[in-house]
Amino acid sequence: MSSIRERNKELILRAASEEFADKGFAATKTSDIAAKAGLPKPNVYYYFKSKENLYREVLESIIDPLLAASAPFNQPGLPADVLKAYIRSKIRISRELPYASKVFASEIMHGAPHLSAEQTEHLNAQAKHNISCIQRWIDRGLMAQVDPHHLMFSIWAATQTYADFDWQISTVTGKANLDEADYEAATQTIIRLVVKGCEIDESVVSPSEQVGSA
Repeated sequence: MSSIRERNKELILRAASEEFADKGFAATKTSDIAAKAGLPKPNVYYYFKSKENLYREVLESIIDPLLAASAPFNQPGLPADVLKAYIRSKIRISRELPYASKVFASEIMHGAPHLSAEQTEHLNAQAKHNISCIQRWIDRGLMAQVDPHHLMFSIWAATQTYADFDWQISTVTGKANLDEADYEAATQTIIRLVVKGCEIDESVVSPSEQVGSA
């Protein structure tokens, strides 16, 4: 029974992500979500109680991976290694969770009305922590004197564009869907721009120059 329950919830969440990404919260109907999931409409209410609860679940499904993507900043590491891992994780989120990513972006653009205070606090705290790590690297001479806030904003924009602007990317590349090689090329391009642009010396490997999360 539990496997059927989890399967149905996953089908509804996936369908809801697509519908909310395409139409927004207000214009999305639970009947459309149910139809896309291939389940009766009452199932949506049975598992999630309301459209708003379902929307919050979609947000939760992307917030956890976004926070997890920052894991490299939460342990000792050199700038190049940490930033490479972070960029790669952010691209993976855009590839694997494109609809939830769009829903999250729309939520932020509208002032995050459905995010809880706790979720907002966790996201902001992690972002500030990441920025503080970058500033410490700058202070130790491990990278150029860039503005750490705007560096982080630029990484967000560069990686998330592969989810939020998929139509434009498909139009320009002439591909209906990007493949593994495309995402790897995107990852390597962003990494190169960040590492080279921030003048990070990738040959530095001395443990004494490693920067932790303190």
